[in-house]
Amino acid sequence: MATYISLLRYTQQGIEKIKDSPARLDTARKAFEQLGARIKDFYLVCGQYDAIVILEANDEAAVAKVSLALGSRGNVRTETFRAFTEEEFRRIVGALP
Repeated sequence: MATYISLLRYTQQGIEKIKDSPARLDTARKAFEQLGARIKDFYLVCGQYDAIVILEANDEAAVAKVSLALGSRGNVRTETFRAFTEEEFRRIVGALP
């Protein structure tokens, strides 16, 4: 499975219902599993973003599905990146001409 990092920002709706966030996270974990992805870690952060989610998925289509499903609920906006492990990094760099 590939690793992805999602940066989340609460929408106005999401922040107004912030106390529901733990239950929404539980629901998201289950929904992600059904769509072919798994939340590895969740972090509440300070700064430009409100939370960071580390997830694993079989492919980009699964990531697109979970991002769209999450965004459609209206509580957060996401920005997602493919993350390469140190092992993958070393393999990529090792294959350079």
